[in-house]
Amino acid sequence: MSGTLTRRTLVAGLAAAPFATPAIGQAAWPNRPVRVMVPYPPAGGADTTARIVYAKVSQILGQQFVIENRGGAGGTIGEAVIAKADPDGYAMLHDGTAHSINGALYSNLTFDYRKDFDSVALVSLVPNILVVTPSLPVKTLADVIAYGKAQPDGISIASSGNGTLQHLSLEVFRFTTGVKVNHVPYRGGGVALTDVMSGQVGFFFSNGSSVVGLIKGGQIKAICHTGKGKLDSLPDVPSAVDTQPALEAYEWNGAFMPHGTPPDIVKKLNAAINEAIASADVKERFAQLNIDSRANTPAEFRAFVEAQMEKWAKVVKDANIKLG
Repeated sequence: MSGTLTRRTLVAGLAAAPFATPAIGQAAWPNRPVRVMVPYPPAGGADTTARIVYAKVSQILGQQFVIENRGGAGGTIGEAVIAKADPDGYAMLHDGTAHSINGALYSNLTFDYRKDFDSVALVSLVPNILVVTPSLPVKTLADVIAYGKAQPDGISIASSGNGTLQHLSLEVFRFTTGVKVNHVPYRGGGVALTDVMSGQVGFFFSNGSSVVGLIKGGQIKAICHTGKGKLDSLPDVPSAVDTQPALEAYEWNGAFMPHGTPPDIVKKLNAAINEAIASADVKERFAQLNIDSRANTPAEFRAFVEAQMEKWAKVVKDANIKLG
């Protein structure tokens, strides 16, 4: 009797095996290193958050998540690689705000942001901080607006490049305040900050993670930030949103997979990212950098990205910005 049951069990198992294999394969993900494309140079905001978060995700899932930086063309070079990658769960994109801007800036892209990526999880939110040359006689946003309107030739505001969030933020400032603004684009935020510190250009909507040390050291003056509430590391810097809601803006980072990645893998990675950003060490590091995070689902992240696309496409159109 025992032998008969064993043979029946074996036969049943063999018959079911072809149908069980895909589920087993998905359940085993990841069983080899995962490639994480950061489509920007090392040491920037997206690279920083990627290295913090995926080190923790690697621990959670027991497999390496390997960062690959491939910058250029506003992120579109690295984005194109993942857009066309196999949707097997072993190639992913850790992107930023440009993901919601580039579609309005470039007319000849070889991929579609809405069709070629599956949203996984929002990882981080960082507001801009409006910083100024320390010698300028302004302390508040109202001071900046009054100062700007009193200048016959307007004021010069730096950006980290044409079409960046910092550029779009100064355009929103121009639209909402009526101040005449002279846009001074730089090749990156670091160079812009150097010239703001020296007084070569007076104002800059800087990424909120990159200026904490400079503000605390008095090398640059903070006026306000473009998020809501208080910043963990700079609690005395007020929000611009309280008086100018249109100025709300964030550098965000999030995870995407090539379209068609199995839903079980997307769900598993989303859970791991949520666990990572809720961990004590990641939360502490994020707080030091003025980075906010929150638990979210793939559907919630997809809705967030769509809203960001609509918002920034309107600004790009209103400001008549074209890059290609």
